Amino acid sequence: MESEEPKVVVELVKDYVFRATFSGMDTVLLMDEPSPLGTLVGPNASRVLSAAVGNCLSASLAFCLRKSKVDLKGMKTEIAPIVERNSDGFWRVVRLAVKIRVDVAGSTEPSRLQRCLEIFEKYCVVTEAVRSGIKVDAEVKTGFVEDGFRDRDSEATT
Repeated sequence: MESEEPKVVVELVKDYVFRATFSGMDTVLLMDEPSPLGTLVGPNASRVLSAAVGNCLSASLAFCLRKSKVDLKGMKTEIAPIVERNSDGFWRVVRLAVKIRVDVAGSTEPSRLQRCLEIFEKYCVVTEAVRSGIKVDAEVKTGFVEDGFRDRDSEATT
């Protein structure tokens, strides 16, 4: 059986509300922009990016702790996206402030915990990709719709 490449499809619902679906999953994520553009019926892209980084860091740390036989009792991660205007005046996520709270059994050997704290970030696919900068290849296909029917297509790549 051939495995499908992971794919996310984002489709306009209305205004600035988009529906994100994920290949091989029944999960649907509604996304929206904050006021004045939208009403935040779902998280905006900055929050989804924050969640992706927070989830990846948390999963990497949990994996390391469990592999090191540390009895993980709980974990909570808070991520604050810091958004500022760049020199051209466009809003950008300039930093993600991540705070992870880990609860482990009192009998945990401190050296095992410390080793994981030193290396877990290296195994986080998303965080390291964001840190190093991700190449984004954007291709835009336009359709001209008349009376509900698409009459011609064009293509542009940025």
